[in-house]
Amino acid sequence: MPVKPQAKIAVIGGTGLENIEGMTDVKQVELDTPFGKPSDTITIGKLEGVGIAFLPRHGRGHFISPTELPSRANIYALKSLGVEQIIAVCSCGSFKQEFAPGNLLIPDQLIDRTRNRTSTFFTDGVVAHIAFAEPFCSDLSKILYESAKEADAIVHNKGTYVCMEGPAFSTRAESRLYRSWGADVIGMTALPEAKLAREAEICYAVIACVTDYDSWWEPGKPVDAETVIRTLQANAETSKHIIKLAIKKVLKKRSCRCAAALSGAIVTAPGKIPAAQKKKLGLLIDKYIK
Repeated sequence: MPVKPQAKIAVIGGTGLENIEGMTDVKQVELDTPFGKPSDTITIGKLEGVGIAFLPRHGRGHFISPTELPSRANIYALKSLGVEQIIAVCSCGSFKQEFAPGNLLIPDQLIDRTRNRTSTFFTDGVVAHIAFAEPFCSDLSKILYESAKEADAIVHNKGTYVCMEGPAFSTRAESRLYRSWGADVIGMTALPEAKLAREAEICYAVIACVTDYDSWWEPGKPVDAETVIRTLQANAETSKHIIKLAIKKVLKKRSCRCAAALSGAIVTAPGKIPAAQKKKLGLLIDKYIK
């Protein structure tokens, strides 16, 4: 039996983000999906009168590596709850001195340097080619930027996020290469989340929290996990403030292209789609494939 929609907006990020002052009707929901279980139980509640869901990306206690994240299960589970917009909070290293640790970036572009991650729901007999020239929802990104400014955060609008495989950080040579490409920050988690969210017709935007200068900047100490975690935790309260402000601004009806991303994208003839796949992907494709 399908899960009754309970949330319109979801936040994917570290543990602790779900503890936002003013949340009501809070409960934990454990879900299963055709793609396995999500990273952890999902916290659902009401904030500013809007249903909101919180999913700890790496699990509570941070026990899932970037490569092993069950991203398809995470996005599918949120879709099953009725989620239409995802705010992803990610840590990142900076390639520019002006993007200092503690700053935020609302990126508008992505470079995919991952290697070992399944980045589509469409396999095993069904093919879909989504448009991905603009990988983040511009409407939701604009709301996040405005909310970050309102929260008095030091925030940069638009930039390119390199998503690397990890879990090791970059070598100096890799870091200098990405910097030469004109990239602004580097992280490990925006993909395949952004691609899967687009396939699920969910708006997706990122609050990228700068934690370090990656490995290119020789005057600085090379990036380490302790520094990343300490800076991300310091930014948690700011991120929660931004999320609370953003929820007030989200429109009731979406006008972006994300809501119809699969329209015309499924190229497999309906009669050729295996029955098992049609059932498995029903939540995503039923409005297009009869």
